[in-house]
Amino acid sequence: MTINNENRFLSINQVQGQYLEGIGKTTSKKSAPIGNNSFSAILDQLQSQQTSEVKFSKHATNRLNDRNIELTESQKVRLNQGMKQAQEKGINDSLIMVDELAFIVNVPNNTVVTAMDSTDNDSNVFTNIDGAVIA
Repeated sequence: MTINNENRFLSINQVQGQYLEGIGKTTSKKSAPIGNNSFSAILDQLQSQQTSEVKFSKHATNRLNDRNIELTESQKVRLNQGMKQAQEKGINDSLIMVDELAFIVNVPNNTVVTAMDSTDNDSNVFTNIDGAVIA
């Protein structure tokens, strides 16, 4: 073991060499997994799962319940399609209109922030959005 006057190793190679000599093992570089177990494959899978369906925040769920709004399967599909269109256009906060229903969606999080029946809204003014989709 080589140590300088201040009781420190002179280099990492010296430390590595000291510890590997006694073990008798050599280190080898392993290649990254390819295929279904690769980082990119797992990342792609997780991203596709996240973008598959829009979620509803607690606030949006409460608004749907308070306003007696029930979505049909067709409306849910169109809401998801509208969210995907907003993603493709780079919209962050979108108004998505489905029939007479208005949804404010945080697109990067795939989350409906609030929902309303547009016929019940007196002002028909929507703020803090950077795009709109009519689905």
